[in-house]
Amino acid sequence: MSSRFRHHDQLRLFVEIASHASFSEAAEALNMTKGAISYQVKTLETDLGMSLFRRTTRGVALTGEGLRLLAICQPQYDEIESELSALKGIVSRTLTIGVSTYFAARWLSPRLMSFMQDHQSVQLRIQPMVQFSEQELQDVDLAIRWGDGQWRDGIVTPFMPLRSYPVGNAEAAQLVSEIGMESAISRFTLLRDRDDSNAWSEWLRAAGLPRQARRDVLIVPDPNVRVQAVIDGQGIALLDDLVQEELRSTKLYRLSDTTLSDYGYFLYRPLRVAETETVQDFSNWLQLQKSTDP
Repeated sequence: MSSRFRHHDQLRLFVEIASHASFSEAAEALNMTKGAISYQVKTLETDLGMSLFRRTTRGVALTGEGLRLLAICQPQYDEIESELSALKGIVSRTLTIGVSTYFAARWLSPRLMSFMQDHQSVQLRIQPMVQFSEQELQDVDLAIRWGDGQWRDGIVTPFMPLRSYPVGNAEAAQLVSEIGMESAISRFTLLRDRDDSNAWSEWLRAAGLPRQARRDVLIVPDPNVRVQAVIDGQGIALLDDLVQEELRSTKLYRLSDTTLSDYGYFLYRPLRVAETETVQDFSNWLQLQKSTDP
């Protein structure tokens, strides 16, 4: 077999392996042994003279060279699959969108029908996300993420700059009204989405308040659960205008006018994902939806 065809087979297998978090997972999905997967990867790395994978505590991850190679190969194989489908009379494109259930239910879901009606050839899949970890994002084409947009492992596009502000229940609002936010905040448990989040520290800086020395912090990754935790009086959280219904019904109260101006929702495309026509169509559609009511 010529090296051209051998590399073709190896590169096709590489694209398949790269979609899994570990060689064991890839072996099971591809009906191969883990040893066979490792051998094929090692052979390709030797032929190309570069390392494509690095081992992590949870499995394997692509190196910089691996990410570049995937960005080169995947669009080509996707195009081949698309053309083969067209030859068979099947006109269908798949698109997987990663999003928190909080954003999906409160903003995205009521609008999705218009995209589906205008792009009937696209098979859309909404993938619930919590931590937006490398493993969660493995099969995602595009994600809608909350934060400050400082993620270096993907292509980040500003989307919806919803400013965040502290929110509490009626008892929290009463305490702030009585003694002021500066005194009250030291009595609250601060709810965060993850342990290494800087959001509260940045809000305190913006509000001109001292950093909290106490470690009275509760980690609640799921924003829907975090909203309910605030309602139940487990602490206060930084939320945004997507909780307007709870604010109107006085289940929640805004505790300060100070906001996190740099935070909001961003479109995030993993480096391994090419900017296909389908991804671009959905990104453009999202940007057009920002000014529409659900």
